[in-house]
Amino acid sequence: MLEILAITTPIFLLIGAGYLAMGIRLISREQVQGVATFVLYFALPALVVHALTQSPLDEVLQKQYLLAYGFGSALVFALALLLTLALQRKPLSESALHALGMSASNSGFIGYPVAAMVLGSSPAAVFLALNMMIENLLIIPLALILAEAGRQSGTGIGAIAGKTFLRLIRNPILIGLALGLLLAVTETSLPRPLAQVVEMLANAAGPAALFVIGGTLFGLQVRGMLRDVGQIVVGKLILHPLVVLGLFLLMPEADPTLLAGALLFACAPMVSVYPLLGHRYGMANVSAAALMVATLAAFVTLSFGIWAIQVLELLPAG
Repeated sequence: MLEILAITTPIFLLIGAGYLAMGIRLISREQVQGVATFVLYFALPALVVHALTQSPLDEVLQKQYLLAYGFGSALVFALALLLTLALQRKPLSESALHALGMSASNSGFIGYPVAAMVLGSSPAAVFLALNMMIENLLIIPLALILAEAGRQSGTGIGAIAGKTFLRLIRNPILIGLALGLLLAVTETSLPRPLAQVVEMLANAAGPAALFVIGGTLFGLQVRGMLRDVGQIVVGKLILHPLVVLGLFLLMPEADPTLLAGALLFACAPMVSVYPLLGHRYGMANVSAAALMVATLAAFVTLSFGIWAIQVLELLPAG
């Protein structure tokens, strides 16, 4: 237990530092947003490029991971959509946001820093790149297309998909993915000074991201939304990890390191932009409250995930 606390405590202390800095008015919300912009537009894309160019491409593009984690996330998305749309009769836009909250992890701001401490920075960066592919090419576009379809009833699905695609190709994470894959496929090495800059930016991603999460959580409230918030949080922190774990265990000769990485990323709370998307589709309060509760509760689920990894002996030797 002390070993698990030794891993999770520094992570949540960094989150607490961001929260405290906001609480004592050492920094403003605009300054937190500035750090978030640095992480999103510089540090995380650099981390993805670094991950994709440090190892041969066939070692990075792990088909087993992409299949188990990708299908697991899509399955949770579909189950959440079935629950909210068919059984609870919620509007399509709201149902799509519920499904997104349950199936897309905060891979960059929480998943990567945790995995880096448990598994090491190199494998964690590879898992981050794989998760970015799954989340930015599958889960998030699917949620946005459905949410827009619900909001713009009567508009053709093709037009909505086209607008979503145009918005996504400007995503800095996807640009980093494309650049990293191009360098890896062509086996091109960055000039040494540029490679050092990329590495320095990549190393800054984890601590800065955790600080931003803490600052973002300050001032969020949970009132009168217990059912929706609880449903989203349970779906994300319990159902998502269990489904991903189950699919890995069903696979013949599942790689233990891949399973460990997938479990840690699945135990993370939902994507940090969740409240921003929620605001666009009429779920501002619920999405913000769900992010706060899930981030705090993730201390428990991540600790349990690390314990499960130790019990199942999934940690790499040394």
